[in-house]
This record gives sequence, structure tokens and C-alpha cells, in this order.
Amino acid sequence: MGREGERVRLMAWVRGRVQGVGFRWWTRARALEEGLKGAATNLDDGRVEVVAEGSREGCERLLGHLRSGKTPGKVDSVVEHWGPPRGSFDGFVER
Repeated sequence: MGREGERVRLMAWVRGRVQGVGFRWWTRARALEEGLKGAATNLDDGRVEVVAEGSREGCERLLGHLRSGKTPGKVDSVVEHWGPPRGSFDGFVER
């Protein structure tokens, strides 16, 4: 865990049956509940890329949601990468 109030950027690549099942909408709703900004984007290879910026705690909770087994569709794996926030998002969008 980082220090309290630390701002971070989470990038997560979600593999499984996650396109065409409401997964991006569901991810957006969870991210907004956590006060995060970012995007959920369908990739050509069938994965969904999730980029979220905000508190480390909120991003870790979002990652937990992605891995919870309670998502739309079926998640087979989630690969994560952490970094500093870039501040390039206004709200949370589906692409």
C-alpha cells in the first residue's frame, strides 16, 4: 500500500468474454462509485483495457471488482500496471 491519499494511474487489461456483455458500462459505474476518472476501451484482440486515475485505495478497489467474479461476462485474467497519474481524463468514458 502507498501513502494515504496517494494519486495513481491503474492500467488493467482484462481477458475473457468481456465484450458485448455490458462490461465497460459496469466498469464505468464501479469506477465512478470510487471517484475515479479514466476509460474502458474494447481492444481488437477481445480484451478490455481499463485506465483509471485517482486515489490508490479507489483504484485497488476497482481492481478488486474486476477480479471479483461478479462482472458481466466472464473474466479469465487481469494484468495490471501502476504508474503516476497523467490527468488526461475528464470523467470516465466507454470507448
